[in-house]
Amino acid sequence: MTPEFSRIERLDTIGGDERVVSIAADEGERAALAARFGLVAVERLEARLAIRRGANGIDVRGTVTAAVVQACSVTGDPLPATVDEPVALRFVEAGEVELDEVELEGDALDVVEIEGGGIDLGEAAAETMALALDPFPRSPRAATVLKEAGVVSEEEAGPFGALAGLKAKLAGEDRS
Repeated sequence: MTPEFSRIERLDTIGGDERVVSIAADEGERAALAARFGLVAVERLEARLAIRRGANGIDVRGTVTAAVVQACSVTGDPLPATVDEPVALRFVEAGEVELDEVELEGDALDVVEIEGGGIDLGEAAAETMALALDPFPRSPRAATVLKEAGVVSEEEAGPFGALAGLKAKLAGEDRS
């Protein structure tokens, strides 16, 4: 299945000299990405990426920027969010690297297997955007709504929260 935002760079067009590629999702692609990632809207998704063939694969470095609207995980309220995320990927031929066994160092590139005759910069940008978003966004009303529903905070639920409740209860008994 072709991703919603696909920008294939054919392998035979990628050389040893760095080349900068700028991509942007159109309205239809943004709507499809919003549906895929469970967002209210993707208002903008762009990437500026430098690609070049290296000794160990194809290196891609750059930045993904986006403007999205997420739904609060508690209230459903729309929450605008922005993404300005660095990208550092190395595309390698299938079977060259055991992807489950790779340990990344601070300056290492994330490794992605090449599928077909190219690398999909659009899909890389879309995944980067999705991973950069808060998975449980909360609106300013979230705490109030949770409290009204009887959900206690972590502080109230912990051992010290229970002691504080006991202290309040004992203080109330002293007044009787």
